[in-house]
Amino acid sequence: MFKSLLLSILEILTLKRIFNKINNCHNTEDFRKLARSKLPAPIFHYIDGGADDEITLRRNTESYEQCDLVPNVLAGVENIDLSTTVMGQKIDMPLFCSPTAAQRLFHHDGERAVSKAAEKFGTMFGISSLGTVGLEEIGSTITTPKMFQLYYHKDRGLTDSMLQQCQESNFDVLALTVDTIVTGNRERDLRTGFTMPLRLSLSSLISFATHPTWAINYFTHKKFDLPILKDHINEANFVVNLGEYFTSMLDQSMNWKDAEELRKKWGKEFCLKGIMSVEDAKRAVDIGATGIIVSNHGGRQLDGSRSPFDQLSEIVDAVGDKIDVICEGGITRGTHVLKALSLGAKACSGGKMYLYALAAGGQKGVEKALGNLQSEMIRDMKLMGCTKISDLSRDNIRFR
Repeated sequence: MFKSLLLSILEILTLKRIFNKINNCHNTEDFRKLARSKLPAPIFHYIDGGADDEITLRRNTESYEQCDLVPNVLAGVENIDLSTTVMGQKIDMPLFCSPTAAQRLFHHDGERAVSKAAEKFGTMFGISSLGTVGLEEIGSTITTPKMFQLYYHKDRGLTDSMLQQCQESNFDVLALTVDTIVTGNRERDLRTGFTMPLRLSLSSLISFATHPTWAINYFTHKKFDLPILKDHINEANFVVNLGEYFTSMLDQSMNWKDAEELRKKWGKEFCLKGIMSVEDAKRAVDIGATGIIVSNHGGRQLDGSRSPFDQLSEIVDAVGDKIDVICEGGITRGTHVLKALSLGAKACSGGKMYLYALAAGGQKGVEKALGNLQSEMIRDMKLMGCTKISDLSRDNIRFR
């Protein structure tokens, strides 16, 4: 009774203020600033940070600034069709929500909010092995295309269990993450103490104390857990779970044969997430993958690696006629998507673009963020003189 009353009062007092702030978020950076104001510092930096000196993190976005679009005019652009088909899935715009871990840590609705926002915009929703909402619930509540991101485990029973859950929940695409054999050196987390075990600094403790709304939401809603893993890992807080997961459960001997066997066992659309070299892109074709996600894990793994956009042309030239190529990482603007599509990507994906919005305002925040990017893409297509995705090509892009 008291818990319900407290929730009602809190929601009434904050709802209008939150919506007003969300409406004033016109781009990804606006949502980033709002998320920073709402989250305790360790949690914000977990979303925001990268590995080592964060050179690759920054380059992921900066790479889009090294080329220019060349528009055509007088093209009759009353009606714009942003739809595309990627890995057999028809989506209404060429940008989808990448799978990211532990979304209920950033907002109590977590994956529920993001999946419903993705459905509203007719695009694909990806959920992580470290998701905080079960696959059955997601499968039964949304009709938009669904991707499950899988880590490869020493415990083959766990992998088989996840595949079974995906099949029973009617997931469409399986994405095997291949760039996290070990976790990157994320120094922001070391500084804030958001590590395993927790070693929160004094400033981090103060930050939690000065963000009471986050704490109230966290402790007054459904218990935080990792339902996809609950039968295979001890239930504890997210950081302890994550540390145990990566140090003891992932199989560092994973190889191409393992990936091929997993693809055969799955039997549906299958992609490799974290491909960055032409050689690996060709191997993905050889094992029968239907898609690859060109990604460096958001600059959170190997600092100093190339950005996905920098590497995109080489990969598309090598395999773009044999496999669907998705560009992921650093996307903050509609023009970024158009540039990647011009180089031959079938679609783009991202995480931070919606995680900031999730933290800022739950489902309404994610809807506003996706709406901003959709509006930008429509406007930019008109300014480019293009009415459909197939109109974009390398003829309309120049590198400096």
